Amino acid sequence: MKIRSNVKILLFGILPMMAAFSALADEPVDADAAMKVARSESCLRCHGVSKKKEGPSYTVIAAFYKSNPDAVDVIYEHITTGPKVKLTDGHKEKHKAILDKSPEEIRNLVRWILAQ
Repeated sequence: MKIRSNVKILLFGILPMMAAFSALADEPVDADAAMKVARSESCLRCHGVSKKKEGPSYTVIAAFYKSNPDAVDVIYEHITTGPKVKLTDGHKEKHKAILDKSPEEIRNLVRWILAQ
């Protein structure tokens, strides 16, 4: 009986997550285009690729969302709606929303962040 429950965990838990991430990994990322968007939208003012600034680094963000199959959608919504975020000194302010880029450009940026 123990083997059956392990098989269920594998079939209904782990495999779908792995499939979601392999699909994400299969989508090409244009790193140059992502950096262009990050620079033009001033993302790098608060986020470093590997170093913490006012906001978390992209490597920390990627690690945080590593097991979340909805990571692209969650981050996409975050950077296009401008929710309140807590900064290093403890105060909250509205995150800058990206409004003037195409959905494809933004999704490429998100996939690039998650690839760090």
